[in-house]
Amino acid sequence: MSKKTIIVFSGDYDRMMAAFIIANGAAAMDDEVTMFFTFWGLAALRKENPGISDKPKSGLQKMFAGMLPKGPEKLSLSKFNFAGAGRSMMKKVMRAENVMTVSELLATAQEQGIKLIACTMSMDVLGIGKEQLIDGIEYAGVATYLAEADEGNVNLFI
Repeated sequence: MSKKTIIVFSGDYDRMMAAFIIANGAAAMDDEVTMFFTFWGLAALRKENPGISDKPKSGLQKMFAGMLPKGPEKLSLSKFNFAGAGRSMMKKVMRAENVMTVSELLATAQEQGIKLIACTMSMDVLGIGKEQLIDGIEYAGVATYLAEADEGNVNLFI
């Protein structure tokens, strides 16, 4: 068995979809997979109704937390977003072609035992508390990702 690691930095719907497709494909091949979500990538792990964090925040942290999309289906496309209409058009084509949504790919990743790690430093910077993220994930810093990557034979940055 080999090991794959993916840094998920982008908060774009299409890039998030690519990250999860690669991760799920590797897991289906019996590879051990770790996904490390940092900065804008954390949006995929947010609850749809995250509520307010118990953690005290600065004005900028409140702004970041308020502007960061709430959940994977609220992410915008990297190109041709058209104020959200592009995402809707993309999802329509995806449904017609029986392609899983990012939310479905995330659920599949959890079912396959893919390790999902939220970057605690990014959470601090963006003013996101653990209670605002989905259940079943881990929390760690860059040292944990680097330890995972040292053991991996493929390391991706998306």
